[in-house]
Amino acid sequence: MARLMAAPQPLLEAPFADLPAADDLVRAAVEWHFDPATGSPFWLRRAGGLPFDPRHDVRTAADLVRFPDVSAEWRTVPVEDLVPAGRAKDAPPPLVFESGGTTGPPKRIVELGFWERSMRWLSDRLDDHGVPGAGNWLYLGPTGPHVAGYLFTTTAAHRGGTCFTVDFDPRWARLCELDGGSRALTTYIHHVLDQAGWTLATQQVAVLWATPPVLEAIAARPRLADLVRMRVQTIIWSGVAASPETLRLLREEIFPDIALIGVYGNTLMGVAPQRPPVPGDEHACVFQPFHPHTLIELVDPRSGSPVPYGARGQVRLHHLSKDLFLPNIAERDLAVRVAPPPAFRGDGLADVRPAAVAGRQVVEGVY
Repeated sequence: MARLMAAPQPLLEAPFADLPAADDLVRAAVEWHFDPATGSPFWLRRAGGLPFDPRHDVRTAADLVRFPDVSAEWRTVPVEDLVPAGRAKDAPPPLVFESGGTTGPPKRIVELGFWERSMRWLSDRLDDHGVPGAGNWLYLGPTGPHVAGYLFTTTAAHRGGTCFTVDFDPRWARLCELDGGSRALTTYIHHVLDQAGWTLATQQVAVLWATPPVLEAIAARPRLADLVRMRVQTIIWSGVAASPETLRLLREEIFPDIALIGVYGNTLMGVAPQRPPVPGDEHACVFQPFHPHTLIELVDPRSGSPVPYGARGQVRLHHLSKDLFLPNIAERDLAVRVAPPPAFRGDGLADVRPAAVAGRQVVEGVY
């Protein structure tokens, strides 16, 4: 029997080859999330306290800054309040994912299909890089409450590969680092690498996912690094910022015959894979968000105005999907604004770095 649900906004699920303009998606997302028949309790309750009528007054992407940044409330809001009423009544319970918690208690989101949609879009972007369509993956990263594990393991399956995983608790690793427990952190990383080595020694692995600190730790183990060079065709990195020099070393000296592809993103934002280079690029790694579902602005943190191309600004995020509506989020990261090439819409980001939060430098740890 077909599931009964309110009429969806088709622009929120448009084919990748026909994604809407940003302003059109803004209007569709606002209509979906603020219509009492389809919106979530969280936003329907907030609507009455806003000094404007979202369905009437929010018409363009520029209007999204009229909303308050509510992301801190998603640390404690009941997940039931985040589920849109337009969701099919007989659909299975939503998946729940949490942010990494580098800036405080983690924030929670519900997954009703957007991350599965993002996975298929990401897979297409891997095709753009010439990543083989089949082959096993080894994922050395967090699962559990972290959406990255869901994203990359389902990407491997979507592309026809088995995904081997190694348990990885980034919160524990970060606690070790914050407590000055370098010995405990080193022991933990060795534990992760021992498991990775066993998989690489006994299985065929075409794609390796790891964070830059874990890749550096692999490089410090000659036998393990040799296994990676012998087995792996593509390395996908994300989770922690990497300097241009670190990427150069990984790409040119440590793993010169392996494709190295970065993916930027987080739980609230979605995914922004590295795009293939184009003539005139000044940065070796440019991330391109899933536009227009993820609208990224790089702004002056004092004025809130967009910075010029080539300048560094703070990441301001607007997330527009059928699952979630998260406008005007001030992210912790700073990045260089890059103009999109003709094949893409929406600005790119390069040289992403964490900024200080409340006057303290963010400790990323190994994820």
